[in-house]
Amino acid sequence: MAIIMSSSDNILFREEQKFNQLWLWVLVLLPASISWYAAIEQLIFKRTFGTNPASDSGIVLIWVIFGILFPIFMASLRLVTEVRRDGLFVRFYPLHRSYRSFPFDSIRSCHVQKYRPIRDYGGWGIRYGLKGTAYNVSGDRGVMLEFKDGSKLMIGSQQPEGLAAAMSCDTRVL
Repeated sequence: MAIIMSSSDNILFREEQKFNQLWLWVLVLLPASISWYAAIEQLIFKRTFGTNPASDSGIVLIWVIFGILFPIFMASLRLVTEVRRDGLFVRFYPLHRSYRSFPFDSIRSCHVQKYRPIRDYGGWGIRYGLKGTAYNVSGDRGVMLEFKDGSKLMIGSQQPEGLAAAMSCDTRVL
């Protein structure tokens, strides 16, 4: 979801992205389902799960971690990108307690770019690769920032042209 606000507001552009890929949720919900099944079998029906069952407290721990906490954590993850008058602000909630700020005067150049998340950065999330750092959630397009100190940052976006325009970047896809 991207919001472009009027110039009288402090926020010029805001985008919030969540992990919505089906394959990812299959990977999250499969162990969650197994932990729920194991907990119900062992704790309610008093049948052991597998040939070498865990203790009841072990099953409860596995169920709480994989059946409850991990799915809640994955559902709460979101990348919030804001362009304000004084710079770019990025927060990967709940991993970042506050926004990471990138003042405009520290940016040498920026442009819309198509990239390969797995090959270029090793996947999605907060990634560190040979091509720099990336904050991305899904897709293969974003805005590449090159800083005056030589470092690079890729901000994945579902609306990279809007993000780039709010930052006065080159909106052509490179």
